[in-house]
Amino acid sequence: MIEYEASGKTVEEATALALEELGIRSDNASVEILEAPNQGILSILGSKSARVKVKMQYEPVEYLANYLEKLMEKMNVQANVEIKEDNDKIEAEIFGDDVGALIGRRGKSLSDLQYLINVIMRRQFSKLNKMVVLDIENYRSRREKTLTQLAKSVAKKVTLEGEEQALEPMTPQERRIIHLALHDHPGIKTYSDGEEPYRKVVVAPS
Repeated sequence: MIEYEASGKTVEEATALALEELGIRSDNASVEILEAPNQGILSILGSKSARVKVKMQYEPVEYLANYLEKLMEKMNVQANVEIKEDNDKIEAEIFGDDVGALIGRRGKSLSDLQYLINVIMRRQFSKLNKMVVLDIENYRSRREKTLTQLAKSVAKKVTLEGEEQALEPMTPQERRIIHLALHDHPGIKTYSDGEEPYRKVVVAPS
């Protein structure tokens, strides 16, 4: 368990300093008062600061797992949550028989939920420098495969006909998949056009 000791004129001040150092909120902490403040004689002589030990109750991965499990319960969704962490991101995967609604049309609900979770995690852990990547029933990998195949098919058509083709509006993550899939494709260039949420990828002869 991660913990930090801090001192201050009052218990509240010492606690606030410790919370700031740990980068967490008070609802994710337990506070132990090691020394109570004492003003001493005439509020000067023999005065003693407050000293506290603040412990983090849930580390990011554990907090995220608990949050997602409670969220599924509130939504009456029967699902399992699996989380793994590496050097630059935290990956959360949700599996279940009735989780399709969490994905939404073209992954819109999934993207919105991922954004919300990242906001919540940043609020709870101000020093967290990892992005949370959320997936449901391997949707992202399946969608990436579909988009890659689509990109190659459209590139072939553009090469044969010599005219650019605009794809359907996509999220920034999906547009990136198209750009990467055709990055080294001979005779083809890609660019994004339009404003969110209708921004789309255009595949054109180079």
